[in-house]
Amino acid sequence: MTTPAGSGAGFGSVSWWGLSPALDLQAESPPVDPDSPGHTEHGTPELHVLLLGSVDGRHLLRTLARAALWPRRRFHFYVLENNLEAVARHMLIFSLALEDPEKMGLQEKSETFLEVWGNALLRPPVAAFVRTQADRLARLVPEPDRLVEQLPWLSLGALKFRERDTLEAIFRFWTGGEKGPQAFPMSRLWDSRLRHYLGSRYDARRGVSDWDLHMKLHDRGARVIHTCEFRRWRDTGVAFELRDSSAYHVPNRTLASGRLLSHRGERVAARGYWGDIATGPFVAFGIEADDESLLRTSNGQPVKTASEITQHNVTEMFREMAAWGRPRAAQGDPEQVQSSRDGSPEPALGLESFTIYFLPLGSAQTLNHKSCYKGRFQLLYVACGMVHLLSPELGECVAPGGRLIVELAQYLVDLRQEQLQGFSARVAELAQKAGFAPHTQARPSETLARFCKSEDAHRLTDPAGESGTPPPEAPAPPLEARNRPLEDLTQPPQGPAPTSEPVKLPSESQASQSEVLAPPTGSQTPKPESDQNPRAPAPQL
Repeated sequence: MTTPAGSGAGFGSVSWWGLSPALDLQAESPPVDPDSPGHTEHGTPELHVLLLGSVDGRHLLRTLARAALWPRRRFHFYVLENNLEAVARHMLIFSLALEDPEKMGLQEKSETFLEVWGNALLRPPVAAFVRTQADRLARLVPEPDRLVEQLPWLSLGALKFRERDTLEAIFRFWTGGEKGPQAFPMSRLWDSRLRHYLGSRYDARRGVSDWDLHMKLHDRGARVIHTCEFRRWRDTGVAFELRDSSAYHVPNRTLASGRLLSHRGERVAARGYWGDIATGPFVAFGIEADDESLLRTSNGQPVKTASEITQHNVTEMFREMAAWGRPRAAQGDPEQVQSSRDGSPEPALGLESFTIYFLPLGSAQTLNHKSCYKGRFQLLYVACGMVHLLSPELGECVAPGGRLIVELAQYLVDLRQEQLQGFSARVAELAQKAGFAPHTQARPSETLARFCKSEDAHRLTDPAGESGTPPPEAPAPPLEARNRPLEDLTQPPQGPAPTSEPVKLPSESQASQSEVLAPPTGSQTPKPESDQNPRAPAPQL
């Protein structure tokens, strides 16, 4: 059976990487209001951002990397995901990004990040790093005091105790002590997903991948993605091949997730790979660059591939973050240095400059019930897979004059052009109901939709004169579920074929949607039960 075009099944039901380029959130936020006592701490302006479905931390990392280009500001990032595996990946990625430069060099850190973030298979040294970090995080999660001491930038206080226990179990699974590679046979799981997605087109999968790349991704702006790297990722799940291909053979357990399925009339839980097999991780860091020479073409063809651009951007991002240990005057932008009272340079950025708060799963519609969140956020970011959560209740959490950024489905290859237009129209409708109006001063983008809080829409001024663009010396910033998806935009989800065997749950109470499950046993393949899958799939039109 061939998967019909427009089904959206290729994106899966779990997001591991974003479908839009990384953003500098300071460039997207409203101007700093020095007279607002609620947004300053000890005289330092604060930025409160709520992100729904950011999944890979790319926006946070870029914002922190570019912080030296702006006046000092304290960041409060509130992250809401629809599964705890994504929360665990956030913690692992930031532990890697903030690793002491004396312990891990810049090149090693960049390569490790790319493999853990975007590859289905890892090299043994990278897999060993994942096991070490997972063991460390598993020990810290149940001990709040030690967690605050060793990871001061992280706050899990809002999570429920059950969610923290599940986080610990996820990290324990990542350590690899559970029946070795057989617990998560990634190559077999990937091929099973691919066979179900392509159906009768499986034998012509190279032609299908070439069509999706040239006729869809290239036409929509991602021309730097090369045919060879896209084919390799479609076939094996390895997007960034930084060494010989034979070096990649250890399953990347951070891409494992659980899912409730129907097996012989009963609800059972299975672990498998339920993520993207259609677009790939090339969009987040690989299609835009501050260095324009990386995007130049020769004879109509890009001179750099998306993998090369991604590696360059990630390396530069970590290089900028490594500069936190030096005074701001030494970070390459003397005009942005603010002197203290004694005339000495302003101290360097540090881990005390930001905090990441993880919110409970499924709390998007109840945040406004708590006074601490009502009108708190200057910026709200919503990924395309979480658009159905955009509501008036969520809009109440945004401060007057705040901004809203919604990721569009531009790079979902399963969607036709008319479906993309319908999705954008629906986003505008939901944003209006939530109290937002189109941001007329924002630069146009086919990847992101930008809005502002309606009651202050008439006060908008050109952001270049206030806080919408970095200082002149800085390059311009790049453009950029739990519940069922939009009912009038989607068809009933056609979930991917199960890629692992079921494990019968002892009781209904243990059928937690994000629970880390025992490895599969048995011989029969369960049939996906879409209505009982607690994870909302990507927008399907």
